Amino acid sequence: MTKPFRFGFQTFNAKDSNDWTEQAKKAEDLGYSSFHLADHILGPGKALEKANHPEQNMAAIPAMAYAAAVTKEIKIGCRVFCVDYHLPIVLIKSAMTIDKLSDGRLEFGLGAGWITEEYKALGIKMDGPGTRIERLDDIIQGVKKFCEDGPANLSNRTITWSDFAGAPRPDRRPPIMIGGGSPKILRLAGREADIVSLNFNNRSGMIGADGVGLSTAEETRKKIKWIREGAKERFDELEIEIGAYFTFVMDNPDPVLTQFSQMFGISEEEMKKHPHALFGSVETICEELERRRELFGISYITVGTDNLESFAPVVKRLTGR
Repeated sequence: MTKPFRFGFQTFNAKDSNDWTEQAKKAEDLGYSSFHLADHILGPGKALEKANHPEQNMAAIPAMAYAAAVTKEIKIGCRVFCVDYHLPIVLIKSAMTIDKLSDGRLEFGLGAGWITEEYKALGIKMDGPGTRIERLDDIIQGVKKFCEDGPANLSNRTITWSDFAGAPRPDRRPPIMIGGGSPKILRLAGREADIVSLNFNNRSGMIGADGVGLSTAEETRKKIKWIREGAKERFDELEIEIGAYFTFVMDNPDPVLTQFSQMFGISEEEMKKHPHALFGSVETICEELERRRELFGISYITVGTDNLESFAPVVKRLTGR
């Protein structure tokens, strides 16, 4: 079944409350279906430089609540909360409060964490990937139990709850987005998520050529296979999302395409078709997104701050909004 396109906007920074309000309202006005942050904590410094990651100057939970307050329809989310940075019950209750106050507009993104230098700088123990993914699984079970009728009694490797009900309980459990790029987490996402967010395989613990190289079209086919293995008969119910991190809406993208090809050590042809990249005119990008939807089932695409306005014609053409 071909799913309709949806488009998200993700931001990391705002100058002040007016800038934040403008970003959220503009994303809504331009037809984007969701407004996301990430969940990173480091300010400027050597640790952030080593991670090769953009600075995020606001905490996700209060910034999401503010965005919800100044908008009316757009979904509000985080791609994705690192579960190791939060006490599970506080994270879940905070998220459900945002969902309640926004009249059910939360998309609840969850991930196992990956930036080695962030863990190190914050003094948080970074367990191996298998342990982190098991902890994520535990917390997903907590989200679902919190949203059920009756007591939220749960005992697993991470959570021990008894004798209380989840509150505020949503009228309808918010969709759970699980993000990642490795076999284990994508099988978990296939089994448990409503939205699967395809990311780089961040085994290196930083943004770089390794993760980009493990996210080519060929590697993405493998990722869809892992999702299918986890989802089994529910695969067609899933929404597949991806961050188009390298997006350039322009009539002649060849110089930029060459630059990125050389930067990541992959051919220009691979870079042109890279699922996390989009190069070309509005018409070219629309055609490429339709091709990828047919090939991979990807119908939900998220772009960043630099593309909020330039990408809006693609949003309008493919959604009619």
